[in-house]
Amino acid sequence: MRLPPPPNPKTILAEYGFYLYISLWQTNVLQTLERQIIMPEILFKSMDRRTFIRTSLAAAGTLVALGGVNCFNSATNQKQVARLALLADTHIPADAENNYRGFYPYRNLQEIIPDIVSASPDGVVIAGDLARLTGESGDYANFKKLLSPLTEKAPVFMALGNHDNRENFLKTFETTAGQKQAIKGKHVIVVQKAPVRLILLDSLLFTDKVPGLLGKEQRQWLKNYLKECDNTPTILCFHHTLEDSDDALLDVLRLFDLIKSIRKIKAIVYGHSHEYTFSQYEGIHLINLPAVGYNFSDTEPVGWVEARLTANGGDFTLHVAGGNRDADGRVTRLTWR
Repeated sequence: MRLPPPPNPKTILAEYGFYLYISLWQTNVLQTLERQIIMPEILFKSMDRRTFIRTSLAAAGTLVALGGVNCFNSATNQKQVARLALLADTHIPADAENNYRGFYPYRNLQEIIPDIVSASPDGVVIAGDLARLTGESGDYANFKKLLSPLTEKAPVFMALGNHDNRENFLKTFETTAGQKQAIKGKHVIVVQKAPVRLILLDSLLFTDKVPGLLGKEQRQWLKNYLKECDNTPTILCFHHTLEDSDDALLDVLRLFDLIKSIRKIKAIVYGHSHEYTFSQYEGIHLINLPAVGYNFSDTEPVGWVEARLTANGGDFTLHVAGGNRDADGRVTRLTWR
């Protein structure tokens, strides 16, 4: 079968533009396929249902290979991927030489920032404990300085942890990336990064006290928001861990009750433990990020995670900067419920 040549481009482009030129050619192709493939098979041969479907799909496949009628900027012809850098527990001090267990948090972040920039993520998510211990203004000044090569390339979305001070943070970061939500006394942002949505919640209860709490007002806001938003796969992010413990998120059971039946919730990303683990609750993936600043155990890595997220799941690659390096480069693949 010989397909017809495209119409004279000079004539069509001058009068109608490029898209009409392509459309006219594809229409001509379609008519030829109908005459030479589909219709002869249907009209002049005895054909069962299976053969009809196979012949029709073959013709459709030819059209797709040629570009399709709606090939320009069509989301249906593109597999969307959100590429995010995930960090937690940076613990940046005002004194760059401050250290703990032989780790220098300032140097750690300084060393990994170029690696993150080189990865060219669509955005960066930091799950709390941005500051060293008590959220001093000098901590955040250094943190902002260290982030500057990154914020020039991609938006940085930040949650707060128990070693942060909300007032000092907001004084240093007067404007932050993401859609800020109006919840009194909380720093909550929504991030739309197709094909996923991230909701960064605020679990900071008291500065330099271990436990965290979302609280009734924030949980009610989350319930209302999830009821009203569309079914985009949604990932929650905050600082505190999820076990039933006085050192974790104190209202974790209420949170689980709220979200377990909401199918659009696919995962929770958090920090706090300085451990790198994956687990599940009712099909919701629980992703505990490693710390950037330091580990609490020699068995744990220090570093960050590169995530490639689709509507169906995600690949999570560990990048180790210190601590236990055994799992450096390991990819964990998750499928959303």
